Amino acid sequence: MIIDPQDRLRSTIRFLGNLLGETIIEQEGQAIFDLEEEIRNLAKEWRTVGDLQAFQDRIDALLGELIAEPQKMLAVSKAFTTYFQLVNLAEEQQRVHILREREQRAHEQGVPMNETIAHGLQRLHQEGLSVDEIQTLLSELFIMPVFTAHPTESKRRTILLKLKQIADALYALNYQALLPAEEESTLQNIQENIVLLWQSDESRDRRPTVLDEVREGLFYFEATLFHLVPRIYDELERALAQIYPGHKFKLPVFLRYGSWIGGDRDGNPFVTLDVTEEALREQKETILKLYNIETDALYQNLSSAQTRVDFSDELLASIERDFTLVPAAEVDVLERFRLEPYRQKLIMMFRRLRATRAENEVPWQNRASRSTADSQRNTRAYRNAQEFLDDLYLVRDSLNAHKGERLAQGRLAHLIRAVEVFGFHLATLDVRQHADRHRSAMNEIMERYGLATDYAQMGEEARVALLGREILSERPLTARLDFSDATNETVELFRLIRRARQEIGENAVQTYIISMTTQVSNILEILLFTRDAGLFGELEISPLFETIDDLLAAPTIMAALFENESYRKHLAARGNRQQIMIGYSDSNKDGGYLRANWMLFQAQ
Repeated sequence: MIIDPQDRLRSTIRFLGNLLGETIIEQEGQAIFDLEEEIRNLAKEWRTVGDLQAFQDRIDALLGELIAEPQKMLAVSKAFTTYFQLVNLAEEQQRVHILREREQRAHEQGVPMNETIAHGLQRLHQEGLSVDEIQTLLSELFIMPVFTAHPTESKRRTILLKLKQIADALYALNYQALLPAEEESTLQNIQENIVLLWQSDESRDRRPTVLDEVREGLFYFEATLFHLVPRIYDELERALAQIYPGHKFKLPVFLRYGSWIGGDRDGNPFVTLDVTEEALREQKETILKLYNIETDALYQNLSSAQTRVDFSDELLASIERDFTLVPAAEVDVLERFRLEPYRQKLIMMFRRLRATRAENEVPWQNRASRSTADSQRNTRAYRNAQEFLDDLYLVRDSLNAHKGERLAQGRLAHLIRAVEVFGFHLATLDVRQHADRHRSAMNEIMERYGLATDYAQMGEEARVALLGREILSERPLTARLDFSDATNETVELFRLIRRARQEIGENAVQTYIISMTTQVSNILEILLFTRDAGLFGELEISPLFETIDDLLAAPTIMAALFENESYRKHLAARGNRQQIMIGYSDSNKDGGYLRANWMLFQAQ
């Protein structure tokens, strides 16, 4: 056996290290391998002895050799970089193994595994929470992890893909009963990917763009989250049935994802209007592509025939409607499956998704918006995620009504849950900009229309009063974009948000974050911009309090804001809910770690 079950972590590291060693010899020669091994063994000796001075001469000699030959230094650096990437994979595999063992033991003991959904529900049950109380908790539950462009994760997407392929192969070696030929093929796959890791650049030859960061974030949705999210819901449903048997709970869409990548323009001039639109369209393309794959798989699977079972009238009627959208050249394909309605429906859904993707490739400025007549658009394309979801519901309901309950519970149920969570937006894009940028734009606009000669220098009370009057008025504020480039971009950003919500759905952009909020007027300025763009009451306007002084002032600022007539109208449209952000980074810089954390606690 390649990997020893009794010493799994050590043997996995040794196994991967040996393959890497073979690769280094093949690619760079024995001398580089020997040099890398000398450094590695020296580090192990040093760790054992603990006396740096005893090894100083050898260290100096090695450093001198590497400095004298930069290519040799690069090769050795590559060796250790790749080695530690493989060690990380081995440790992840070990964690998976430990979790599997714990779950198996818990199952044998008839108890939920610690730190699982079932374990949490069991504790709530033991504390006496009733069925109704659990349903209330579920109805109020909302979780939104948010992706950011993390500066410490610099792996390229291509490197991540190769590491994932190695991880998948390791999993197969550990947990699948492979035949000798299959094991040999799996080993070959690992070796190929290690060679490719060696031959691939760790970083690009240019600075990553914002869209590069967007695509790297999308990797995790494609590789993991899209398939994981339905399983989380499955686990919750199983746990509820186990802990509270005999009751059918209603599960809301409590899990969604957010992103700042492509929307956070505070201090980043590379996040332009075009970049934000492209980020939104890339997210939509990613999720539509995944839906296409799943819809095709369902088409391959759901071969139920009218000669064997019945189908709902609603499903059959929808297929008749779909036929009116089919070009003559495609009718023959659908006729092949005239006795298999699920397949007919799924073919049409697949092609409508493909048409939606084709429409999404066209920049918004180059085509009619979704608020225009369908005659100006591709009518085969889905207008929104709900239309696609309704088609999936038709298939599910027909299966459930005609002896297909088991068929409705598998891949179809997972796809439905994915669409409920990800929609056509995949992740809600938060937009963030610095308060000073809004102040500058508003100053120019107010001066242009004679509403204030020096808005930026007005007293806060007068500024709040002016903003309140303009928010409650109905006249357009920026009908013509003949301001400076910076002000035009600020105004157009809100129009872009409106277009995104039309094209993708309300979940495309939900929150506008104001960095360095220090005054009520910082928030009312955004409310005026949203009113002018036709977004009044539609966006969450989230002040971000960051410095120590701003954290201290935050309660007073929010209390005054809630007394403002124009803002109360906004809150009423939002169900009287307000999102507030507090910043740990700038408060740490401003007041130090201990004071900043205390002030964050106090502000909350």
